[in-house]
Amino acid sequence: MAMSSTPNILLSLFSIHFLLSLVKINEAKVPAIIVFGDSSVDAGNNNYIPTIARSNFEPYGRDFNGGHPTGRFSNGKIATDFISQAFGLKGAIPAYLDPSYSIPDFATGVTFASAGTGYDNATSNVLSVIPLWKELEYYKDYQTKLRANLGDGKANDIIKDALYMISVGTNDFLENYYAVPGRSSQYTIKEYENFLVGIAGNFTKALYDLGARKISLGGLPPMGCMPLERTGNLMGGSECVNSYNNLAAEFNSKLNDLVIKQNKELNGMDMVFSDPYGIMLDIIQKPAFYGFEVTGVACCATGMFEMGYACSRTNPFTCSDADKYVFWDSFHPTEKTNAIVANHVVQTSLAKFF
Repeated sequence: MAMSSTPNILLSLFSIHFLLSLVKINEAKVPAIIVFGDSSVDAGNNNYIPTIARSNFEPYGRDFNGGHPTGRFSNGKIATDFISQAFGLKGAIPAYLDPSYSIPDFATGVTFASAGTGYDNATSNVLSVIPLWKELEYYKDYQTKLRANLGDGKANDIIKDALYMISVGTNDFLENYYAVPGRSSQYTIKEYENFLVGIAGNFTKALYDLGARKISLGGLPPMGCMPLERTGNLMGGSECVNSYNNLAAEFNSKLNDLVIKQNKELNGMDMVFSDPYGIMLDIIQKPAFYGFEVTGVACCATGMFEMGYACSRTNPFTCSDADKYVFWDSFHPTEKTNAIVANHVVQTSLAKFF
């Protein structure tokens, strides 16, 4: 009996710990969370472009504010929603292309992210989604509208003090380099890593030139442990693909080096490296500690390869309790996982911004 209650006790302790982190909200020095990236932080921008990379249908969002699918690739909230809440801002960051929101809504948080995109323009072409450079153009448009709405002084304060979060890169490897011909014939994998880090550096420099000072550059998760990759690893007993995990760790090290370099080079830059790798791997390796039961397959459908439109609301295999699962679909975490990862990031790399 004592052993079976341990996960529940740990979950209660986690909940208390997370709530305690919210006590800091009155001291928050961040007026807005501004987000760039891929499906890990897309709140529905892809709903408004012609692409199959969408999730604005059931069962996505079944645990989000009464079961409303928004375009988030999860059963509920994504990590940036929890981070916004931790900073005392709104509990869900809206998508810039969602016409039900306007500049006053976006003044405290907005995401320009697009599911399926990457640092590499060729990655966004795979599923015809918004490339990273276009996300930056939307941000410039946002700045113009923000100034028109709030006046230059208040708008400039928000731009300077906002926290800019970037979460992108997984698709460059799994949906581009290893999946379609092109980049793998142009670059070795290490050369491609360096190519992407160069783009990342140009992007953060562009944000800096536009007034950003507080930036969180996000790393890759242990992408070899995604159910999609484990499903394909038949020779390895459907375990995590270590080569992909090692690649993610190596790429993260290079991103961290970029952060150190630009903080030295750019006056007033205060950039941090936010690393989901360690906490995600710990969850996968010690699921019971965090209250999970299933790590190798996802909740939606068979849990082996489905995501997007293949994650059908009519599939009889979809789990009834997503909180028991680390992954919602074959590529994306559940809301519960997102909450744990967000809390870890808030308590570590983002703590300095409170």
